[in-house]
Amino acid sequence: MQLYDKDLLSVQEVRELVEKAKAAQNELCTKNQKEVDAIVKSIAYAGVRNAKRLARMAREETGFGVEADKIIKNVFASNGVYEHIKDMKTIGEIGRDEERKVRTLAVPVGVIAGLIPSTNPTSTALYKAEIAVKAGNAIVFSPHPNARNCILETVKVIRQAIAEMGGNEDLVSCITIPTVQATDNLMRHPDIAMILATGGSAMVRAAYSSGTPAIGVGPGNGPAYIEKTADLPLAVKRIMDSKTFDNGTICASEQSVVCDEGMEEAVRNEMERQGAYFLDSEQIRKLGTFILRANGTMNPMIVGKNAAVIAEMADITIPEGTRVLVAREDGIGRGHPYSNEKLAPILAFYTAPSYVEICELCQEILHYEGAGHTFSIHTKDDGMVEYFAKRIPASRIVVNTPSALGGIGGTTGLMPALTLGCGAVGGSATSENVGPENLLNLRYVAEGIQEIEDVQASLPDCSEGVCRPQSYEDIDIDAVVSEIIKRLRLA
Repeated sequence: MQLYDKDLLSVQEVRELVEKAKAAQNELCTKNQKEVDAIVKSIAYAGVRNAKRLARMAREETGFGVEADKIIKNVFASNGVYEHIKDMKTIGEIGRDEERKVRTLAVPVGVIAGLIPSTNPTSTALYKAEIAVKAGNAIVFSPHPNARNCILETVKVIRQAIAEMGGNEDLVSCITIPTVQATDNLMRHPDIAMILATGGSAMVRAAYSSGTPAIGVGPGNGPAYIEKTADLPLAVKRIMDSKTFDNGTICASEQSVVCDEGMEEAVRNEMERQGAYFLDSEQIRKLGTFILRANGTMNPMIVGKNAAVIAEMADITIPEGTRVLVAREDGIGRGHPYSNEKLAPILAFYTAPSYVEICELCQEILHYEGAGHTFSIHTKDDGMVEYFAKRIPASRIVVNTPSALGGIGGTTGLMPALTLGCGAVGGSATSENVGPENLLNLRYVAEGIQEIEDVQASLPDCSEGVCRPQSYEDIDIDAVVSEIIKRLRLA
């Protein structure tokens, strides 16, 4: 029997997939906006038709989350994304300034490498396929090995939808032999124009160090502030619904709850009424040693599991019907495991004397982990929103909404997306919810509107080594003198 090297086979597969994707993308470049939009619409409708089946496959293969919530995510990633982007101009001329005589053309980047995580596998594949094709690109997926089969099935659905509209199905393809070597070769392939990386920090760092332009995202670790003017029962409901949605696998979900010290009892009572369980000190210690690995990273065993399963794994006893586990936390950083991102129904609980100290606390949490990602606030005071929006290092400040769905654009007007940029503060190339406009280049066609003599005439006279205006007629001498006197008095 002849044996084959898996790594070599995977690398060869990558080369073939990229070659076919490049040919398909060249073909797509000949199509107009209407033809491209028809393909994107077909992908969206196929995603909706297969949402339930793909959700079941993802739940069964990964063991993460809740099937019913994954159905919602698939519909959101299909139709929700489509409804937001369907009228965007992304092909050919997309803008014209008649006065300045500048035209703006959209230029596809080419072939994109798309890294797909195990937490949101089918929905991320649908979303990335839509935004890539909408911008005139092809995309080759590198699937997380633990979600390989459901991602491959999603790609099969997408390819059929493309073919039904007369498109080249190689616009969207997927590695079938997922290996580290395959992903590395995909990201470094000379015909890959951009990497769209969603996944763990190590994978995102690898994308940025590949030498290929990349859009990656950092971890989410968003605090949720319940301010004293908030509708407390509604705020708690939103947080509990958000943190239990798909068992907390969306990175924009709340990771800690913060309130003023004077509200602690009321907030705790309301959270308990709605299904939260506050761990005692021994339970906090036991679960704390379980949720992080020795190297300080999140234990994958807790990801997407419900509270009862996590409690059983950590050998702690909790009341029946508990929805979320809550730990009173008094610090941030190493030695304080609840201050980290937890993609599960586990929350840290903090208090501080006032909104000023709370703002500083939330800044510290995000700078420790989650910088540039998401922050949520529940309040009726617009002034509080302004205060925090100016100071919190987050790209998304979501107000009076479940953070998980608000951050991805499900319950807010943000671009519906499953790749959330964290900006420079978070080490990301963008701070936006990534959409088609992030996956194309702009080409400007500018006509001349003046001659070189006109430009020269408008410049200061520098012939004697000191630049002076051509004429002093337009200078308000009295205003200049008044400004000088004012500054002297202030000095």
